[in-house]
Amino acid sequence: MNQFLLCFFLLNLFNVRIDAQQNYSGNVALDCSNIDESGTPSAFLYTCNGQRRSCQTFLIYKAEPPFNSVPSISNLTSSSQAAVASINNVTEDATFTTGKEVIIPVSCFCLDRYYQANATFHISSIYGTYYSVATEAYQGLTTCSSLKRANPQSDYGLVPGTELRVPLRCACPTRDQTKSGTKYLLTYSVNNGDTVPGIGDRFNVSQKSINDANGLEEKQTIFPSTTILIPLPTAPSSSQTIIHKDQPLDSPQPFQKHPKSHRSKRKLYEEVGIAAACFVLVLIILIPFFTFMFNKRKDGVIQTGGERNWNYVLPAAELRIEIARFDQGLRVFTFKEVKKATRNFSSKNRIRGSVYSGGFRGKILAVKRMRRDVSKEIHLLKNINHFNLIKLQGVCENDGVFYLVFKYMKNGSLKDWLCNKSTGETGSWMRRIQIALDVANGLYYLHSFTKPSYVHGDIKSSNVLLNSGLRAKIANFSLARAEVNEKSSAAFTSWVSGTRGYLAPEFVKTGQVTSKIDVFAFGVVLLELITGKYAIITQERREILLSETIVSIMEKGGAEAELNSFIDPRLKCDNWTEFALRMAQLSVACLTEEPTKRPSMEEVVSVLSKIRAEYVNTK
Repeated sequence: MNQFLLCFFLLNLFNVRIDAQQNYSGNVALDCSNIDESGTPSAFLYTCNGQRRSCQTFLIYKAEPPFNSVPSISNLTSSSQAAVASINNVTEDATFTTGKEVIIPVSCFCLDRYYQANATFHISSIYGTYYSVATEAYQGLTTCSSLKRANPQSDYGLVPGTELRVPLRCACPTRDQTKSGTKYLLTYSVNNGDTVPGIGDRFNVSQKSINDANGLEEKQTIFPSTTILIPLPTAPSSSQTIIHKDQPLDSPQPFQKHPKSHRSKRKLYEEVGIAAACFVLVLIILIPFFTFMFNKRKDGVIQTGGERNWNYVLPAAELRIEIARFDQGLRVFTFKEVKKATRNFSSKNRIRGSVYSGGFRGKILAVKRMRRDVSKEIHLLKNINHFNLIKLQGVCENDGVFYLVFKYMKNGSLKDWLCNKSTGETGSWMRRIQIALDVANGLYYLHSFTKPSYVHGDIKSSNVLLNSGLRAKIANFSLARAEVNEKSSAAFTSWVSGTRGYLAPEFVKTGQVTSKIDVFAFGVVLLELITGKYAIITQERREILLSETIVSIMEKGGAEAELNSFIDPRLKCDNWTEFALRMAQLSVACLTEEPTKRPSMEEVVSVLSKIRAEYVNTK
């Protein structure tokens, strides 16, 4: 009878945990020696068991030099500087007291099996290993294992300047948590002396709800540099944060296996047998259920035929998620401020066209002047937040003329950068691949992580801007529009806008607006990166499209020899042929005339990531 009750208890416990909890990783999260996901998923990231595949959520980070200001913490977590300042009730350039808890709003989404928020980190002399990046720089908001899983470099390949992809730990509430009133799961980085009751008191939630959210037992130890999830009915407030007083910090405890139990072997065998019997019972119950659900789904889904005719792009799982929106504190400038900053729109401040540089309280920003209604563009820019999309800082309106204020991009447009005849940075394959990946990531975000999905509509090298670190950001969203169903009349436009050389054939013929017109234009930009030439080139005194020329070459046998005459001479270093061919193949896939046969930007990102990793491994 007792065994039956125990089995019943375990069965119910099993069901609760798969439906309503993430399991606390303990010090397993500090293990840096193994990246085999099959054993301990909680040592990586939180699993995708929430009601939604994406949500707005929050992280708690303790300010420590050099990450103790709004700009440095925003940069560390790739989050909105304005949003961090707003939720913590400080200015955008504020510095925090050492030990002060800082709330960081992030967009959390499900990728494959795990939730994550994306960030990037550059290896320094201070943080030079995966372990130090995870436990010291990020204070456990990422894990050593998930960093190794996300990046191709070994520990020995982490030289200063190496850029890492950092998946931050976050999660969305489950259906049961949502029903009980939970709107957010705050990822909290545990500090020395923290206890679950103390954390619950500060955030005004019960110890039981925290235990349930993390699969914690009563009075279970929580370790520094690990994280727990705090279920919240409302967004966290700066009044709930504290300053952790200076104290001698113990180093994070390394991963240790649990000590052997002192129970008798007989007792242990009995309990293992009971657990095994319960597991079989669970399978007996669940297998018919899932079989039924699978057949039901299979019967209800419309199957689509047709395979892509290219085999060098990785297949990708469907990923259409909505991103939570939040006010990013858009600033409204006065016309007087704009005039003063640009020195009354002096020709010396002109960057190009109607774009000027300006000094605003010691910050150099870019000002774009437009004589049309820009409300839709402002609405879009205000609600997107991605490293590879240009950041709107503020707006101004005067006598029907609008002024949009953006971050200043020191290295100008990609088109101008490619025109620079000196070798230097322009002669680096790594730079070209990274720029392509940046643009691809920006488009991937627009197409897959916004609701509704957006089409940029005017991708070209002059609309790709480069910052001081030669990282690319997509600019000029004047032609951007929401993507709609291809069969809808709204999917077509009666007037064709864009730039010759980048326009997809179906858009020119019918005005059809889908994400595939961005994919086509990206293919042209990719060719510009490979060749260093414009989208329209002159041969034998007549203008021809660069895309048509390269596609024609690639369709012939022995393309290497003819492609050689088009490759940018600055890129002709060791092993250049392999990378040129692979990027040209990807470009041709993007330029396929039939839009449905073009890759998605998710697939493009996957291919470029592999190319970049393989290039790094050749060095």
